[in-house]
Amino acid sequence: MQPVLEMNTPDGFDLWPVAETERFSFLPLSGELSPAEIGTALMRIAACNDVDPADDGDLPPRPAEPLSGFLHGLLNLDNLYAAGGLRVTDIATGITFSPGCCDGLEDWHDWYQVLDGSGIVGYGHDPQPSLAERHGDTIRLTVDTDRNDSPVIELSVTELGQLLASTEHDLTEFLAALADWISEHLPDHSVPLTAALARVLALPAPGIPPTPLGTERT
Repeated sequence: MQPVLEMNTPDGFDLWPVAETERFSFLPLSGELSPAEIGTALMRIAACNDVDPADDGDLPPRPAEPLSGFLHGLLNLDNLYAAGGLRVTDIATGITFSPGCCDGLEDWHDWYQVLDGSGIVGYGHDPQPSLAERHGDTIRLTVDTDRNDSPVIELSVTELGQLLASTEHDLTEFLAALADWISEHLPDHSVPLTAALARVLALPAPGIPPTPLGTERT
């Protein structure tokens, strides 16, 4: 299980250094990313929230300065979004359960509802609707619910709990690396930008202890 961002680097982006990525590929997030990959992840998250104030009456006017203008939505929107989610790969079979359009990275805590049996995660609709759900002590990940012969990944409740703990560690380390990168490259935006990214990742901002695994989440 990996937390991933779906990539779509805009042409001519020059506000800070970014790495080349394949369009619509997934960038796994962890504390091991290079500085250019961290910049790419920040660019993508900011782009996901780059909303025209004319389309959102609650947003103040966009600043004219290019950097502040690009970060405007990320710093001001109440509901933030990051294209991606949690990707699960069965190493033995090669089957991959990939994020879709209907459950972003900011919703990754929904997987705890799958773990305790109180909910499901649906990752998209046609052409490939996918579903994660609990059946007794088994977690079933169906890659394409429209197919009777859909590839399926099955794992135990214990295994999912371990994977989610590892995922939370990866995201926490990524956020720490991201905060350090912002302090170096965008120091004037450091505090509000780090706080906004912590909200996107549904984690405490660096310096605040993370919520222990298994406790109530909102």
